[in-house]
Order: sequence, then structure tokens, then C-alpha cells
Amino acid sequence: MILESIGSSSAIGIDALWSNAAALVVVIPLIGGAVAALLGRGRIAWAWAVLCVLASFILSLFMLNLVLGGETIGYEMGNWEVPLGIAYQIDSLNALIITLVSAMALLALLFGLPTVEHEIDPKKQSMFFGTFLVCVAGLLGMAATADAFNVFVFLEISSISTYVLVAMGAKQNRQALTASYNYLILGTIGATFFVIGVGLLYMVTGTLNMSDISSILAGMGDDRVVRAAFAFIVIGLGLKTAMFPLHTWLPNAYAFSPSIVGMFLASTATKVALYLLIRFLFSVFQTGSSFETAMFDFVLAPMAVTAMIVCSVQASFQPDVRRLLAYSSVAQVGYMLLGVSLGTAAGLSAGLLHLFNHALMKGALFMAIGLAGLGLGVVRISEMRGMGKTMPFTAAGLTVAGLSLMGVPLTAGFISKYYLVIAALERGWWWAVVAIVVSSVLAIFYVGKMIEAMYLHEPAKHADGSVMKVKTPVLSLIALYILVLANVWFFFDPSLPFGLAETAASALIGGEGS
Repeated sequence: MILESIGSSSAIGIDALWSNAAALVVVIPLIGGAVAALLGRGRIAWAWAVLCVLASFILSLFMLNLVLGGETIGYEMGNWEVPLGIAYQIDSLNALIITLVSAMALLALLFGLPTVEHEIDPKKQSMFFGTFLVCVAGLLGMAATADAFNVFVFLEISSISTYVLVAMGAKQNRQALTASYNYLILGTIGATFFVIGVGLLYMVTGTLNMSDISSILAGMGDDRVVRAAFAFIVIGLGLKTAMFPLHTWLPNAYAFSPSIVGMFLASTATKVALYLLIRFLFSVFQTGSSFETAMFDFVLAPMAVTAMIVCSVQASFQPDVRRLLAYSSVAQVGYMLLGVSLGTAAGLSAGLLHLFNHALMKGALFMAIGLAGLGLGVVRISEMRGMGKTMPFTAAGLTVAGLSLMGVPLTAGFISKYYLVIAALERGWWWAVVAIVVSSVLAIFYVGKMIEAMYLHEPAKHADGSVMKVKTPVLSLIALYILVLANVWFFFDPSLPFGLAETAASALIGGEGS
């Protein structure tokens, strides 16, 4: 009887765990961050951070499996019913984002321990990992919540922790402080614009739940206050997304932050902000309204195309490797925004697919550059000379990820660009297809510079003439190659991300979103 009771209570405990997965995926890293900051040693804090993020990743996989089965997960915090309480809602759109953020956070931690020990003062390492967990919780909360003001709360949590993480790169480069301050100023402006927009929506609708806001707006027709709210929210989230020309905070933030931070932000931060932009554009506001259509055609699409070309050109002239990758990220955000601006299910699904694929390719690139910096002190392209011989596995991983960024066949980058081209052709936007091709050709130049330096130049040698070999941390290399192999795998089988993207796009364009 005692054993049966224990087994029964254990089963109830497991059921309760899964039933609260939507909240726990955010709560675990949030509370874990406070615990990590109190731990005395960096390696203990790192191990604790890995456990917390691993728990969130497992919970995200559980929710992803439910969503793939056709379910939408609703969770009311404290059992307070909407609209009085805060609700979380997990569907095909944000299940992909939550899984992506938790997976990239886990890989970042597996990759980043050696770089943190090299770049962060030992006394600050436990605080660093605690802040990292808080940042993860903020990003996951932004993706999970269905409450507009709760989005702002998590936006601030992730932003403030990110400013601290970027500033911690000051041990390596004092410019990290300036980059962090610039990021803080522009990020605060973006958050202020967003919360003003949310306040205007609350003034009009009397609710903060995004589904309720959408239902009320559907019966209102055209309204000047709603248009003003729309503008404030788009600008605020556009700044967080690094939408051209609101991207000026991004290059220095990526270039001067610690390696693990640059890798994680490039893979997740702009992706979550873009998810929110999509959620508000297609789920909260009414798709097909005159002001939204005009914004797509005359604002969002031109800015997206300009970013694709101008920032690709800027990347081509950068001697600093991480600034090169940062400008490339702004160009790649342009691809995603182009898919959104098409205003069709095909365009939106292509944009979401590129969001997923870009996280894989840019995460791998920043990992490889981080390892090159750790082993060879690489900061500039000229310092990558002969890396193909001195760090062959790192160089090979960087090459595959670079090919994916260019959109070469047999890589995930080709698939998402292919679907973007098809969607643009369906809309009749030939000029957008030309922009995609031109931007991809420009990517050949700046990725080609790195490949040329690694394989077509002689490396540094020892006094006896032998080639200098650099040992790469095994765990970091494993994390890198998980992303490298994912860049190849999702070319041959893109069914998971593209299936979720198609389902989400069909629901949002069809008016069934959120």
C-alpha cells in the first residue's frame, strides 16, 4: 500500500510538472538566475545554468510535441481567468521560437565555458551566468505570454540583462562599455515606444490580453488611436529587431560583447523581437486594413530590401570579423522582414523558416569565431590566415555555416531563400527576387574573404618550420558541430521548421491566430 501511494504521488507530481510546462519553461531559468549569482565559483554556476536551461529545453520539446499533434496550450497564471489574469498560450508560431531559444541557450553554455573563463573576471563569472539565465527567461517569457503588458515586462527583463552581459566584455575591449550604453539608450527608446503603443491599445479596448484586443479591434473599424498604437508598436519592436535603419546598436553590441553573448544574441534576440512583431501585425491588429497594407508595401518591404543590399555591402568592407557578421545579421533580418511584408501565407512561412535557419547558421559562425579568438586571438580577418591548418575542425565548421549563409545548395540557407523567391514570384515582386540574388552574391564576397584567409594563406609556424597547431576544447567543438550538422540536416529534411511555419502562417493570415 505504501509503495502504491508513493507511485501514485510520483505520477501526480510528474503530471503536475507537464501541466505547468508553459510557466515552468520561464520560471526555472528566472529563479535559477538568482541562485547562480549566489554561487561562489564560475564552474559551479555554469553547471547550474546548464541544468536550468536543459530543464527548459526538455519542457519546450514536450510542448512542441503537443503542438505538432494539433494542440494549443493555454495556461492561466494563478488560475486567474482572462482578462483579469495573465495567460500564456503556446501554438505553432511560438512553440518553434521557445524551442529555438532554449536549444540555442543550451548550446551557448556548452560552447562558452572556456571563452567565459578567458574573457570574464573569475570573481564575476557566477554573476555572468546568473545574468545569462535571466536573459534566457526574459526571451522565453516574451515568446510564451499572451498578455501585451507582460510582453513589455519580459522585454525589459531580457534587455536589462543583455546590457549587463554586453558590458562584461570590457575586460577584453573597453569599447564594450560604449556599445552597452548605446544599446541601453536605443533599447530604452524602443521599449518606451512599445509600451506607449500598448497603453493606447488598452485605452481603446480596456484589456491587455492579445486575443481580447484582437476581437475588440475587429469590430471597431478604422480608428486614429489604433493607427497611432500600431505605429508606436511597429517602431518599438522594429528597433528591437534591428530593422534597418534602426539597427545602429547591433554591430558594436555583437562585436565587443563576450563570445558566448554575441553568439546567443545573434541566434535569439532579434528572432524573438521579430516573432513579437509578427504576432502583433497578424494576430492583434487586423490584417488587410489599409494602413497595415500600406506599411507592408511602402515601408517594411523597401526597408527590408535596402537592409539586404546596403548591410551586405557594409559587411564586405569590415576588417573586424564579428562586425562583419553583425552587419550580415542586419541584412539577414531584411530577408525575414521581406517575407513578412509580402503579406501572404507563403511569404510569412518563408520568413519564419529563414528566422529558424539564420539562428543555426549565425550561431555556428559566432561559435567558430569565438573559438578562433580563444585559440589564435583572432579579431580581424587578416588574423585568420592559415586557420584551415592550425584549427582545421573549427575552420571546416565555419566554412559550412558560411556556405549556408550564402544560400549554397545542400545547406539550410538555400531552402529558406528558395521559398522566399517562390513567395516573391507569386506576389509578382520581381524586384525582390533581384534583391535576394544581389544580396546572396554580396555574401559570397564577405564569406569568401574569410574562407580565402583560412585556406589560401600560410599559417604561423614554429621556429623549426612546423605548422602551429591549436587545441580546441572538445565540448565547444561538439556544440559547434551540432549546429553545423543542423545546417545540412534541415536542407534534406526541413519538415519540422517549415511545417510549423506553414501552420502558423496559415492560421495568422487566415485570421485564426493567437
